[in-house]
Amino acid sequence: MSFEPLDCHIDDGLKSLLGKWKIPILIQLRAQQVLRFSDLYHALPGITKKMLTQTLKELEEDDLVNRKVYPVVPPKVEYQLSAHGQELIPTLDALHAWGIAHSAHLAHKQHRHD
Repeated sequence: MSFEPLDCHIDDGLKSLLGKWKIPILIQLRAQQVLRFSDLYHALPGITKKMLTQTLKELEEDDLVNRKVYPVVPPKVEYQLSAHGQELIPTLDALHAWGIAHSAHLAHKQHRHD
């Protein structure tokens, strides 16, 4: 007997969010509305400029982030959540709440076994 994978789109959604820095970037953009590259870089300790550039490009390709370039010298580039990215806010809030509950659950479970 063979089993077909579930025909759901959870994997499609997760592919756009997987990676160490995608969710932290989305959270920063949610909190601040519009940020420049340097603002994001300083708000995310441990990220390299190369990784930030790569991750922003991926988020932009997935239409979760908008990039706006101003024709000025020195160059000015701003990032913000796209309308599609803003649709993720309730999901991120729910995942955050679940993460808190899950951490408490695991701590309680560990305490019972000690």
